[in-house]
Amino acid sequence: MNIHEYQAKKILAQHGISIPAGGIAYTPSEAKRVALSLTSRGPWMLKAQIQSGARASGHFVEREAGHKSGIRQVTQISNIAYETTQMLNNTLVTEQTGAEGKLVSKVYVEAFKKAKHAFYAGMVIDSSLPAVTLLVSEIINQSIIKVATTDESKILRINLKFGEEFSKSQILEVLDFLNLDKSYLANFSDFFAKLYHTFMSLDAQMIEINPVGILRDKSLIALDAKINFDDNALFRHPDVLRLQDDYEESARTLRAKKFGFQYSEFDGNIGCIVNGDGLALEALDLIQSKGGSMACFLNVKGGVDKDKIAAGIKIIMTNPRVEGILINVLGGFLRCNLIADGILAATQEVGMNVPIVLRLEGTNKEEAKSILAQSNLPIIFADNMNGAITILLKQMEIND
Repeated sequence: MNIHEYQAKKILAQHGISIPAGGIAYTPSEAKRVALSLTSRGPWMLKAQIQSGARASGHFVEREAGHKSGIRQVTQISNIAYETTQMLNNTLVTEQTGAEGKLVSKVYVEAFKKAKHAFYAGMVIDSSLPAVTLLVSEIINQSIIKVATTDESKILRINLKFGEEFSKSQILEVLDFLNLDKSYLANFSDFFAKLYHTFMSLDAQMIEINPVGILRDKSLIALDAKINFDDNALFRHPDVLRLQDDYEESARTLRAKKFGFQYSEFDGNIGCIVNGDGLALEALDLIQSKGGSMACFLNVKGGVDKDKIAAGIKIIMTNPRVEGILINVLGGFLRCNLIADGILAATQEVGMNVPIVLRLEGTNKEEAKSILAQSNLPIIFADNMNGAITILLKQMEIND
């Protein structure tokens, strides 16, 4: 489950992480009132609230919105209402929304905070280890996937086993990566301890702060925030569940949630089915590095049966942007033969009109391959994800 930036920041603040003062507004006049309640003099930050990253580099579809960004710095109070009018009830397109974009129904007004330095910080679960992975980069206001594709050396990754705390040496590694001296150690240790506690205590799947600002007194502040929660754990967090905004979700996303899947859409043409956040990130990296682009990915996780697998594959197949499907599954809790049975059930119902490349490893792998071979479906097997993506891109060219 995704939430809005203003909701994510409130959660971070409840866990002791500093955020700029801000307030939500649904009308231009309300935005002006919020701005004046924060400070009598600007600048202010005006932020379109949609559940998507890359708002700063996005643009509005409508001409009256000025084709400008979804995050704007406003220096004069007289311009707050005008800029808000340009955003509200208009469609913001980002690299994560797809070409159709998302309608802006509210804006978040913040007091501007001038940072001396800034960096990206993110946490995700890598189920292949398993571990919580901290991602840090000096490159801000860009998709971390783009950064990884361009230059992997620009990202620091630190794996933390469940139940562990960050060690002093790990925090020093972060400081060294960011070219900061040891005088920042106490503040960084405190910040990452609180971020990790937030992540674990709320069963988050991903937290991104892009960017974290470093103020003149060396304190840290979350200048942006994005949190994604594990749908299967929401029963433990009724306060989080109440933050859900179904208005933001597509029918496919809502259907995926019904079955306990994690599902995200992008503005590409490759559908991807995986069983783990680490595999999803790896697939995104490799697809972009080979010149492809992802339309959507679906994380099936463990604890599923043939019918759920079939439902997940149908969700991918019914996305009109999908021109090829990559299925990358490492068996274990999720048996490979269930994937095969699910593919058969889905194709019998909706057909198979795009190429499918399958990479399976783990429990019942050979049984799965036998099931699909006997079906005579034109599914291509690959030995690794790199090869699978190369094959899929070639098949998509042939079908063009």
